[in-house]
Amino acid sequence: MLAEIKGLNEECGVFAIWGHEKAAEMTYYGLHAMQHRGQEGAGIVTSDRNELHLHKGNGLINEVFQAGEITRLKGSAAVGHVRYATQGGGGYENVQPLVFRSQKKSMALAHNGNLVNATALKNQLEAQGSILQTTSDTEVIAHLIKRSGHLEMDEAIKQALSMIKGAYAFSILTEDQLYVALDPRGLRPLSIGKLGEAYVVASETCAFDLIGATYLREVKPGELIIIDDDGLRTTTFSSPMQRTLCSMEYVYFSRPDSNLDGLNVHASRKTMGKQLASESPVEADVVTGVPDSSISAAIGFSEASGIPYELGLIKNRYVGRTFIQPSQELREQGVKMKLSAVRGIVDGKRVVMVDDSIVRGTTSRRIVSLLKEAGATEVHVRIASPPIENPCYYGIDTSNKGELIASNYSVAEICEEIGADSLAYLTTEGLEKSIINDTDSMDHGICKACFTGNYPTEIYPDTVLPAYKE
Repeated sequence: MLAEIKGLNEECGVFAIWGHEKAAEMTYYGLHAMQHRGQEGAGIVTSDRNELHLHKGNGLINEVFQAGEITRLKGSAAVGHVRYATQGGGGYENVQPLVFRSQKKSMALAHNGNLVNATALKNQLEAQGSILQTTSDTEVIAHLIKRSGHLEMDEAIKQALSMIKGAYAFSILTEDQLYVALDPRGLRPLSIGKLGEAYVVASETCAFDLIGATYLREVKPGELIIIDDDGLRTTTFSSPMQRTLCSMEYVYFSRPDSNLDGLNVHASRKTMGKQLASESPVEADVVTGVPDSSISAAIGFSEASGIPYELGLIKNRYVGRTFIQPSQELREQGVKMKLSAVRGIVDGKRVVMVDDSIVRGTTSRRIVSLLKEAGATEVHVRIASPPIENPCYYGIDTSNKGELIASNYSVAEICEEIGADSLAYLTTEGLEKSIINDTDSMDHGICKACFTGNYPTEIYPDTVLPAYKE
């Protein structure tokens, strides 16, 4: 993915299914559709109603699951995960789903997001006798659930969820039930669908399309869904709050063919591009987008401005994710190995280069250089999101403000730094206008914290666990 150049990565993707004879196979395909959400590790756990079966490993989904592994995962229910490590680091032990076995009821957990009070909770759990086996914040929820083992499973989960803060979309599989939960602000995406009589859950709806499932609805903020042989029932573990779905899901992370809150991602990006052209027009000959996530915005910019869209940048799809650059010179050529400028398109032209975001500025500088080396007389950079000035604490790897170029430089200084002839960003108001149509609804809303610094949750709350009860 170009994210390897950009330096902006998501945390993971979750998939689950209940009541399908090929549960493991469907989960494999669902995870494959969401491979863009994490390339560091993958895993699937199935339930045959008597026990849980696990296979996981480091790498891409097709590397982890070679011939034979899928057929050994027996059962009609499954939960799966693709991972990019933002909390707890890498390592096999942190690859999800995490499985916790016990005499009463075992469970497998898959989590998309980041718990902002994980460290405080871990310290208190260890002080009260818990032994943590991983450095992942996902393990915290398992220990919190088991502390309430005297309660029914759904009540134990609800009690545990009431103690955690941050962004999370959980799928929890036991031998005889599947539980699905979304944080009270709905910061992470999570949808539910049906495949025949089976229920399916996924971080993105593109997974439904691949396996032929029908989309039903979004999981609601603060909702806990229980699925078993009796069907689907729902309850809540939090009071209703205004949803604040991560805006970067629309800008960058989600696949263009996915829908979020009823809005197609490609359509929303096109609208961002049109809004950007309205806010920051420029005289130019061609518009081009940085592959892949910026193509939709570039098309929108072209349509609104009347400047022709052209394929001025080509992505090299045969540069492996584990490619090792053996020298500093080759490391500095990283963008050239992943992107090529089309000289026949940009030579002698004034180019509008549309990108979805600027994180550290290194990538933008190299792409501008690529275009000018190919003969572009001017390169005007237009960014289809506001400047990223603040860290994300909810599962995106921008937790160091010092690495964010917009935190340290003005737009004019960034323009000079990347070598562009002009630079403009989409305004925060323009972004919100492009995504939210029904501002009065509690079901819609976006998190803009990385742009505005206004976080929808506490970042480091002083969380105190209640005393353990026998």
